[in-house]
Amino acid sequence: MRSVPALAAAILSLLAFSSAAPAAEPKQGGILRMYHRDSPGSASIHEEATYSTNIPFMPVFNNLVIYKQDVAQNSMDTIVPDLAESWAWSGDGKTLDFKLRQGVKWHDGKPFTSNDVKCTFDMVMGKSPQKFRKNPRKSWYDQVADVTTNGDFEVAFNLKRPQPALLALLASGYTPIYPCHVTPAEMRTHPIGTGPFKFVEFKANESIKLVRNPDYWKKGLPHLDGIEFTIIPNRSTAILAFVAGKFDMTFPTEVTVPLLKDMKTQAPNAVCVNEPTNVSTNIIVNSTSPPFDNPDIRRAMALALDRNAFISILFEGQADIGGTMLPRPGGIWGMPKEMLETIPGYGPDINANREEARKLMQKAGYGPDKHLTVKVSTRNIAQYRDPAVILIDQLKSVYIDADLDVVETANWFSKVARKDYALGLNLTGNAVDDPDQSFYENYSCKSERNYTNYCNPEIEKLFDQQSQETDVAKRKKLVWEIDKKLQEDVARPIIFHGRGGTCWQPYVKGVTIMVNSSYNGYRYEDVWLDK
Repeated sequence: MRSVPALAAAILSLLAFSSAAPAAEPKQGGILRMYHRDSPGSASIHEEATYSTNIPFMPVFNNLVIYKQDVAQNSMDTIVPDLAESWAWSGDGKTLDFKLRQGVKWHDGKPFTSNDVKCTFDMVMGKSPQKFRKNPRKSWYDQVADVTTNGDFEVAFNLKRPQPALLALLASGYTPIYPCHVTPAEMRTHPIGTGPFKFVEFKANESIKLVRNPDYWKKGLPHLDGIEFTIIPNRSTAILAFVAGKFDMTFPTEVTVPLLKDMKTQAPNAVCVNEPTNVSTNIIVNSTSPPFDNPDIRRAMALALDRNAFISILFEGQADIGGTMLPRPGGIWGMPKEMLETIPGYGPDINANREEARKLMQKAGYGPDKHLTVKVSTRNIAQYRDPAVILIDQLKSVYIDADLDVVETANWFSKVARKDYALGLNLTGNAVDDPDQSFYENYSCKSERNYTNYCNPEIEKLFDQQSQETDVAKRKKLVWEIDKKLQEDVARPIIFHGRGGTCWQPYVKGVTIMVNSSYNGYRYEDVWLDK
């Protein structure tokens, strides 16, 4: 027989449930108006390395699989079917087979088939006669021997060795499927996809416009009639326009902590969140060219960093210190704090760190009467410029005098890929919160995104070891060991992991800001306007 307290609790629970307001049904129609922080280099997601491209163009496409768009933390458990209806691993873990959705059409009316999947990944892997102009994620698929088709609606990824994380890489917003019949050059200027929105136009430095796909294979979606992005590089101007009601939503993760405070008074009804982005602010060093081919100078530079000062100035304390992998709890793979603080430069005694740095600089021939003069190159948007100015100030403490060299977005990634710089302040976004993406893309010897020329064959063996490990606890320990070594080697010194604010008007519904990737949550098919 149930106890009286238990029965009372059950009755109260039932009353609460019955009195709860039912969730509003999504309304159809309306144009979502957003501002955009800068003008993307192109519309081709596969050829770009910034979410300046993902945010406006991810709605044009579909993936084989995708992270569930209404769950904030990406993980293996949140991967759902997209163009693939199902998937299965072979017993030896070396083949990943997908059954594909039938009846899907490209925006130009041609049918989607397995050949489109094969063509996409042949281009990404550099095996196709057609070539991408830039191929920043080629290293993601180094373990894929080939992609094969079985009829029009089955495709298999055949691996050289087991790689469980392949499914996570395929779920990223950076992994859309491209049409076989459209050239890479056309995709840069007029992308064709299967997604909920069709491309209309991209006017550089002005606007990007998308329109609802009436033939979208997900019936009833999207809810919006279209999305319009107005390019406004000046952050203050853009925020003022949002406050004035000219925009429905800010550019995601672009609102700083001080601006969030202003928003509470100027737009008190706006919905705002401030979340980790899995984007680290870091130093890139051309380690194969003087003077940074000298490991003592690289170590001195890393020891000069006061990470808490960056976070205090830029985020009023609301950011995170970590290694390559995003710190917990937002991240899944971040090192424990006590382990992190054993790494040179991460300890709390900044004065002692800088005294050690000055000794290393003197050993390299520099000192109070002979400073090293360099340029700090960075991208010409606020998230890059602001920390670069702080970095320049901190480097003075170890006899390094630096000038700021700003580079426009359209030129930044090609510049650093060419190693056309000495010292840079960079932001590295981990599109997937998984070590395979971060380690292979940014630190493997042959990766296009290895901007610092770091190459350690012994560490690469550990990359492979952790990649094949199926026991999550064992894999985490290996990942921490690797991350610690990367920081000790000054491979790409991580200054901090930022957080970013996003605001939307109260009538905007269906928005989820992801906490461990700022690249994977912009399909917009579930967003609707309650007005």
